Amino acid sequence: MSKRRIVVTGLGAVTPVGNTVNDTWKAIKNGECGVDKITLFDASNLAVQIAAEVKNFLPEEHGMDSRECRRMARFTQFLLSASYEAIQDAGLKKETLAAERTGIMVGNGLTGFDVIENAYDKYFNHGANRVPPLAVPMFIANEGAANVSMKLGITGPAWTLATACASGTDALGAGLDLIRSGRLDICLAGGAESAITGFSISSFNGMHALAHSFNDDPKRASRPFDKDREGFIMGEGAGILVLEELEHARARGAKIYAEFAGFGASSDAYHITSPHPDGLGGAAALTRALKDAEMLPTDIDYYNAHGTSTKLNDAAETKMLKLAFGEHAYKLKVSSTKSMTGHLVGAAGAIEAIISLKGMQDNFYPQTLNLENPDLEQGCDLDYLPKPYLGEMKAFASVSLGFGGHNGAIVMKKFKD
Repeated sequence: MSKRRIVVTGLGAVTPVGNTVNDTWKAIKNGECGVDKITLFDASNLAVQIAAEVKNFLPEEHGMDSRECRRMARFTQFLLSASYEAIQDAGLKKETLAAERTGIMVGNGLTGFDVIENAYDKYFNHGANRVPPLAVPMFIANEGAANVSMKLGITGPAWTLATACASGTDALGAGLDLIRSGRLDICLAGGAESAITGFSISSFNGMHALAHSFNDDPKRASRPFDKDREGFIMGEGAGILVLEELEHARARGAKIYAEFAGFGASSDAYHITSPHPDGLGGAAALTRALKDAEMLPTDIDYYNAHGTSTKLNDAAETKMLKLAFGEHAYKLKVSSTKSMTGHLVGAAGAIEAIISLKGMQDNFYPQTLNLENPDLEQGCDLDYLPKPYLGEMKAFASVSLGFGGHNGAIVMKKFKD
């Protein structure tokens, strides 16, 4: 029995380089970097004082009123904005959203850190009676999907998936499977994150995961595959893709960005924070995604890398690509857009899928910013695009690698009847 074909019919995004898909894509094409000094709290006493914040985000301009916002964590505000944009882009009507075969799948890795820190401050410094009464329903991970379902009237499944940095990619895969199985016709799928807080930055810095030597030069801090890289840059935002069964999309005359051809997942079973040094788990996920898509490694033109700018990830990911693609790895165009957006954790995979889709639409391969000296000693010898590349992109792949050894991989291709 042939698989149901799934296409992408809508996109929505809030990122450190733009508060819409078009603004984000324009910034990516121009090689703009969203990393800067932290403004969300006073970070002057921290070793890491930079992050990739969402800028000039006014919820009122994105369909939310001030009363609603007081009842939502920051990641939920981003998610709702991205969802509004995606359904408008897809031309979805209220009755379609309310249908039992429409759902939402959201990846979230860190929950509402902003709400948690505020509640802890009230508890420890002002007493138990001062804890905000809505703290729990605001900071729990499923709050984002729940709010979107309520605001948009989505009555089908509204699920939240947490696999750390792979959450957004795994949410896309879960949405794909829900539609393929026949349980859904449409699924809003993606991820959201907002964890730029004192506790979060201090915690990640404590495990030596963040770049710490670029406080006075933040635009150069995220440098995937470069020999001077030293850690990732915490980012925030949200990305939503409208996934839809092909015949359902055709019946309503929807525009189609691309076909979502395949998904694969795996676990390293190796270490709680470090990827497998040989890239075995990531390679398995990528190989499974290609098999699911019924495509060969040579069919892939572009790979949007997890590319966190950490010593361990970039070397292991390069080995992963060589395992999965063989000699074709040296012909691939590879880039890490985290060099511009920072690392959006649970939203990363969704944002990188959106950027890749726009690249496929425009036949534009985004660059890896700040790649000045590839780390050849660690085997980083592929074509990581220090400058943008113009050329036809028929298909792309992307892998997200999460703490705990979670690996998710997607393959998308230009749509053909």
